Amino acid sequence: MIYLLRHGETVWNTLGRFQGQMDSALTRRGVEQANLVARLLHQEIAATAQSFELHISPLGRVRETAERVRRLLPLEAREDVRLMEVTVGSWDGMTLFEIDQEFPGMLDRSDAFDWYFRSPDGESFDAACIRAKSWIADIRRPTVAISHGLFGRLLRGVYCGLSRREMLELPVPQDGFYRLSDGQCHRIDMAASGVPAQ
Repeated sequence: MIYLLRHGETVWNTLGRFQGQMDSALTRRGVEQANLVARLLHQEIAATAQSFELHISPLGRVRETAERVRRLLPLEAREDVRLMEVTVGSWDGMTLFEIDQEFPGMLDRSDAFDWYFRSPDGESFDAACIRAKSWIADIRRPTVAISHGLFGRLLRGVYCGLSRREMLELPVPQDGFYRLSDGQCHRIDMAASGVPAQ
């Protein structure tokens, strides 16, 4: 069983910058989201928390989120580079507008989901999926994982056997998370759990 969380909202999320493997800090809202998912996760696994491992991306926005989770669930965090966000190479840190200005034509005929893999020096879809499969294959115990938006889509898609298009269109909430079990993904959020927003 895997509980897959995404980091809380960051400054660059609010500016429309694709962070990739660069970083920006959580916003006030991002901290609130991290606190909320920590409470939701605590409600889900508190009784069996000692049986869980905590795997996190080493990027700062995930570390910040993990700190909030660990206040309620004192799990030792294990960093794993395979959980890092997909990099779009030289486009990391840029907005779609900036990419279109600096790399004319590269985004032609792309859409909101497939532009990530148009970068001339970024990670390919296949390489990112291999990374996701490798991480999943190494899971031996119940695990909480904290990762990122795009890579979280790929993890869920690989786990559930989805097509590329289905993976890229998956939602990426920052105020809920997913339980991956028996080949299926179930969203857990405030509406489903009854945990107050605070």
